[in-house]
Amino acid sequence: MAGIDARLARRRFERAAATYARASRLEAEIGERMLARLDYVKLVPRRVLDAGSGPGQWARALARRYRGATVIALDFALAMLTRRGLRRWLGGTPLAVCADFARLPLRSASLDLVWSNMALHWAAAPRAALAEVARVLAPGGLLMLSTLGPDTLKELRAAAGEARVHRFADMHEVGDALLACGLADPVIDMEYVTVAYADAATFLADLRASGQTCAALERPRGLAGRGFRARLEGALEARRRDGRIEITYEVIYGHAWKSAPRRSADGRDIVRVVRAR
Repeated sequence: MAGIDARLARRRFERAAATYARASRLEAEIGERMLARLDYVKLVPRRVLDAGSGPGQWARALARRYRGATVIALDFALAMLTRRGLRRWLGGTPLAVCADFARLPLRSASLDLVWSNMALHWAAAPRAALAEVARVLAPGGLLMLSTLGPDTLKELRAAAGEARVHRFADMHEVGDALLACGLADPVIDMEYVTVAYADAATFLADLRASGQTCAALERPRGLAGRGFRARLEGALEARRRDGRIEITYEVIYGHAWKSAPRRSADGRDIVRVVRAR
C-alpha cells in the first residue's frame, strides 16, 4: 500500500469540502451498493462509526437504517465535518469527530459496526488504520469497507505517468491486511466500474472538485505547467470512443468480523468452559 502525504491530502479535501458532494459520483454509487450489501447482514448495532465520512452522507444513511444507534462521523478534514448539512443533522451533539484514521480517539471494543466507503486508500498508514478498527470493534462487531484497486485510473496513469497517479493495493493485500490486524473471516471481492466523461477537462475538474488529486509521497514536487496540462488532456482525448472518454475504477469490497479474544492482555490463553446440562 503506497504512502500518502497526509498533510497534503487533508488540505486537498479541506479545499474541496464545498464541491465534494457534487463531484464524487463514484463514491456515491459505491456507497449505495455497500448499503444494499447490509441487507444480508444480521446485525443490530448500538454504536456505528463512519470512518472517512466526508460531509456525512453515509453517516446519515446509517442513522436512518439503524434507528436508535449512535452514529459517529469521522474524517481527517475538519471542513468536511462542518458543512451546514452535517451540522443541522447532528443538532449540536458530539457525533462529528475530526481525527486520523490510524489514531481513533475511541475506546477499545466500543463499536459494533465500522463502515468505511472509499477512504482506506487515503490513509497514510492503511495497516495501522485497520489495526485501529480492530481495536475499537467489540467482539462480534463488523467492519465493512470499500477501497480502490490497482487498475484504477489506468487511463490517467498511461497519460500522466506512473509517478503522478497513486498506486493502490490489490484485493489479496487488503485481505491479508485484515487477517494481520486480527479480524476474522474476511470476504473480499472486486468489480470494475467505468465512468464516462464528455471530455478530459470535465474528468480532471471532477478530480480537483472532489479533492482527489495526487498526494503520493513519491509524487513529482515541481509545478507541471500549462504544457503538461495540454499534453495530458490531449492524451486523454485520444482515448475518446463513441463521443466520450471512459475512465476505469477497480473497486474492492471487504468485510470482516471481530472475534472473541483468545489471549488476555498479559498474554495468557483464554479458555472458555461451558457447563454441560
